[in-house]
Amino acid sequence: MSEIKNKVTFKGNPVTLVGNEVKAGDVAPDFTVLSAELKEVKLSDYKGKVVVIAVFPSVDTGVCALQLSRFNQEAANFGDDVQLLSISVDLPFALGRYCADKGIKNALTTSDHKELDFGTKYGFVIKELRLLSRGTVIVDKDGIIRYVEYVPEIGEHPDYEKALEVIKELV
Repeated sequence: MSEIKNKVTFKGNPVTLVGNEVKAGDVAPDFTVLSAELKEVKLSDYKGKVVVIAVFPSVDTGVCALQLSRFNQEAANFGDDVQLLSISVDLPFALGRYCADKGIKNALTTSDHKELDFGTKYGFVIKELRLLSRGTVIVDKDGIIRYVEYVPEIGEHPDYEKALEVIKELV
């Protein structure tokens, strides 16, 4: 497993991302995560759709909660050709409770806690914390990655506007 160094910081301190760094133009690796109902969710389940993957460390932090809320709000305008997947290593039960409490209905919020399958295949696992780093990945209808953002400082927001531009170009 490769390590990605000097790409991301947490509270100003460098952290090591573990896994395979993906780039725009790569074929999107399939992965398996768990829904709040403990059902397997795979990227391949959404073949033929644009898939927006919003990655964050935990819903129990302010920026993560705002990120999930913002993408959920934007997803209401995406239409049926776009699937929003939010992925963290929070337990599925915690994600289900959070989404129910906050009215998150447009994002399919999933957990990578079991195997870190997504995090490893896409290079988002923070070695020092066993959490996922913050970022966004957008996969087109043909399964090609069209946008990747590894947010440089984990405590900051992703570039929502750039992600929304890419989505609009793809639908």
